[in-house]
Amino acid sequence: MRVAVSQFATSSNVQENLATCLRMINEIAVCKPSLIVLPEYCNTQPRYVDHNQAWHEALTLDGVFLQNIAEQAKTHDCYIVINVTLRRDLSRDFSDNEQSGSIKSNISVTSCLFSPLGELIHQEDKQSLMADENDFFISASKAAEVITTPFGQLGLLTGCDSMTFEASRKLSLSGAHLLCNPLHTFALDQSNLHGPARACENKVFLASANKIGSLVSPEKDAINSVQSSMTENLDVGIGVGVGQSQIVSPEGKVLAKITNNDEGFVFADIDLTGAGIAANNKFRPDGTELIKQLRPELYQKRILPIQKASDLEHNSNIPETANVAIFATYKTNEAAIEDVCHYIVNNLSDIIQLPELFFIADKTITNSAEQLAQIEHLSKQLIKQVSAELRPFQYVCTSLVINGMHQAVLISEQGLFAIQGQIHFCERYRWTELADDIKIIELPLEQGNINIAMLTADDANIPEIVKVAALNNTQLLLVPFDIQQAYEVEYGLISRAAENRICIVAASREKSFAADSLSDSTNNNNANKNKVKTLKSTGLIINSTTKSALLVPLKSGKFTGYINQPLVKYQHGKITKALVHPIAASNKLMVNNHLPTKYN
Repeated sequence: MRVAVSQFATSSNVQENLATCLRMINEIAVCKPSLIVLPEYCNTQPRYVDHNQAWHEALTLDGVFLQNIAEQAKTHDCYIVINVTLRRDLSRDFSDNEQSGSIKSNISVTSCLFSPLGELIHQEDKQSLMADENDFFISASKAAEVITTPFGQLGLLTGCDSMTFEASRKLSLSGAHLLCNPLHTFALDQSNLHGPARACENKVFLASANKIGSLVSPEKDAINSVQSSMTENLDVGIGVGVGQSQIVSPEGKVLAKITNNDEGFVFADIDLTGAGIAANNKFRPDGTELIKQLRPELYQKRILPIQKASDLEHNSNIPETANVAIFATYKTNEAAIEDVCHYIVNNLSDIIQLPELFFIADKTITNSAEQLAQIEHLSKQLIKQVSAELRPFQYVCTSLVINGMHQAVLISEQGLFAIQGQIHFCERYRWTELADDIKIIELPLEQGNINIAMLTADDANIPEIVKVAALNNTQLLLVPFDIQQAYEVEYGLISRAAENRICIVAASREKSFAADSLSDSTNNNNANKNKVKTLKSTGLIINSTTKSALLVPLKSGKFTGYINQPLVKYQHGKITKALVHPIAASNKLMVNNHLPTKYN
């Protein structure tokens, strides 16, 4: 099927907006698409003076606006996804304008799907309202549903519904092959991070269409003043739609993208019936089926006990910074252990992160019972040698085989400080018994105590378990893992850190992947089709900023294009060091399309 995404500006004039929608659909129809996705708020510009204005600009399902869209779908023999505001009340009393202007009506922000027969076959209300959207609109009252078409199954997201994993995950588990996401944002976060992350973690296609032009009310003087002061090298600003409409593959490859905020459209040909998509048989590279990894019973735990440090070490202060390092040895077995010990002696990092089973290059040997016994013997030897070199308040994190199980471990000068069993099944460690919960550990540092959690194997790629850790006041996530797909470090872990406002230190042996699996595309759909290069992927250190990226521009007059972008330092060579800010992670703010909102 051919999918087209568009981007354009709207105003507060509903008739003008209808004309714009019809003009854009006619332009897009030249490429003969099977599906057209239009931006969010196609009928309006949600910058209302009062509730009367919101009501006047909202539509009815049987009104002229949507009737015209239905006719376009029929004329051009295609599906159309359009997002509008809809009146959910039968009427509104305007007898007392002053009074009624302050009274909220039931108005939804709804994505509508029209079929090639001109029929409205599905409508999906926005799940997550942000900032002043809550003042004028109501959110969805029921779970999102999947729509079956001759091409495959579609799921509809709206706006910031894609900023976190929940809505996309539910649609994917219900069988969606393609997620359609109308947007209305001035930030690059969704196009450059969260959108691709949603596609990759669910193995689905994503088609997002964003607004351009002014998005913010002129009355909002503080923000409007920043809007006029953009950075010299970026054509974006707070309150200006950033565009960047795109189509992303299940592997995270950008198939087509408008890399600016000009009016236009772009398209790509995709196959929703491809192997592993239509049948929902979605596998990891080692053969692990994604659906079999999930353990919903574990994600309901919102209050977990914290493994406390001893009273003598207790310090209630949360340090502003912690020194962390990733160390990657290219040696194996005893030589690898000696290499790590040599590094410890010559460095003062608070926490040293090593890859998953860092002393083994070929993980397949763990499937041999004899080899597994040798690995467990090496694991005990490692704990003894490493702990002998550590200074007080210094730690090493990796994964080992202990008691026949694959477990993440934290080693101190006293020996084994904490363990965390692997939580989710993966084929490469199919022999291990799985842990039934995630442990939150109070870790004493010289400057104070921080809460950490450890995840190994595929665990950190499961957003549900990372959220459980974050909701239990984890400030730093330690991840000894082995990269299986490039998206894990390009999108996945970074999105986990941003969604949950948590610092992450993840170490892996270096891997090489086809570079085109994550390459950007332009309006030229035929560009670079035959070029295949390799891309090296490594671990990374992801740091929460101490201040909201959105609040900084209000003081400096500059805007980078991101509102919640973590600071990332990729693993390079044997040693990579950085400062992380656990104090920032302890203040969990979620910043989405408009203004800061408390994360809950």
